[in-house]
Amino acid sequence: MTENIYPIYDRMMTRQDKETLLGQHGVMVWFTGLSGSGKSSIALGVERELHQRGILCRILDGDNIRAGINSNLGFTAEDRRENIRRIAEVGKLFVQTGIVTLACFVSPTIEIRQMAQDIIGPDDFLEVYVSTPIEECERRDVKGLYARARRGEVKNFTGISAPFEPPLHPALDIDTSVLTLEESIRPVVQLIIQHNSNERI
Repeated sequence: MTENIYPIYDRMMTRQDKETLLGQHGVMVWFTGLSGSGKSSIALGVERELHQRGILCRILDGDNIRAGINSNLGFTAEDRRENIRRIAEVGKLFVQTGIVTLACFVSPTIEIRQMAQDIIGPDDFLEVYVSTPIEECERRDVKGLYARARRGEVKNFTGISAPFEPPLHPALDIDTSVLTLEESIRPVVQLIIQHNSNERI
């Protein structure tokens, strides 16, 4: 199969070309945490704030990815790994195009998040741990998933029937049970601006 692949990378416009056009620097902000912790809500707020600043941004989250490119995957350990691998590969394309990319995925193990970082590149990867306690996530239960998992109707559900491994050294640790949404958004925006302080953002 690989012998029939002929990359054209050496003839494509470069990442620097794209970033110069956009006047910004691509980066991946990877939000990890339990379902209901507030990952997507924070990302939506960050997206709006960056948009107001004239910064092009793209959100990738579990629902829009699993409804499309990963619609054939389940929630076994193998499928979760493949889910994250595909997301990281797609995210890398966005980042290399100069787009600030916000990925919101439970991504429950250290190994699986390390794989994503390895694909995207450590210089372009900022890990944000949304550390909201499971009790608060379950209290919100906006999708009814925790209740179903408790009844055994949802298999391999992180925090109930599958483990979650917290990041060891996240760039940010945000607990939405003690911070307001605005207070949660602000440090992420500051992190992105700081990361790009030597660029054009």
